[in-house]
Amino acid sequence: MDFQNLYFTALIPPQTICEEVTAIKTDFANHYNSKKALKVMPHITLKAPFKLYEEDQANLLDWFRNLNLTPQNFTVHLNGFGCFDNSKAPVIYVKPEVSQALISLQKELIKSFTSHFPEISVHYHENDFSPHMTVAYRDLSYEEFTKAWQVYQKKEYKASFEVNGLYLLKHDTKQWNIISENFLQE
Repeated sequence: MDFQNLYFTALIPPQTICEEVTAIKTDFANHYNSKKALKVMPHITLKAPFKLYEEDQANLLDWFRNLNLTPQNFTVHLNGFGCFDNSKAPVIYVKPEVSQALISLQKELIKSFTSHFPEISVHYHENDFSPHMTVAYRDLSYEEFTKAWQVYQKKEYKASFEVNGLYLLKHDTKQWNIISENFLQE
C-alpha cells in the first residue's frame, strides 16, 4: 500500500512573534499541563491537514507554487485570546482580528484547493473560517482549560505582522516542516 503524507497550509508570523507565542505555549505546559501545542510552530491554519500520496506531492507543489491569489500583502493584528469551549477538546488561542483580506485569502485558497483536489474533503470549519493561533489543545483537560481560561480571557496580548506569503507544510512523522512558500502580490 502506498504511503500518504500529511500536509497543511498556513500563515506563519515572523520569528519575534513566534518566540512570544512559544513562551505562551510554555506557560500552558508549565501551569496547565498542556504540552502538545509546543510541538507545532505558531501559525494560522488556512487549509487544515490533509493526506496525499507521496507520488502526488509534485502535483501539490505545482498547484501551490502557481496559486494566483487576489489579496495583496496585508497586516494581521493579534489581539488577546479566544477559546473553543468544547468539553471534549477545548482550545485556547491567540486571537487574530478578522479582516476582509484574511477571509478572502482563505476562501480563495479553499476554492482553488477543492477544484484541483476534488477527492480530498474540506472540513466543515474551513467553510466557516475562524482564524486562530493555537496555544493549548489536545492534551488540555477541561478542568485545566477552565482554570487557564479564567486567566487568559482577561490577559492582554497584542502584536501585528505583515503577511506577504503563505506556507505549505509537510509532516515528517515527528514535526511539521515548511516545504514551499507562495508570495502574495505587493
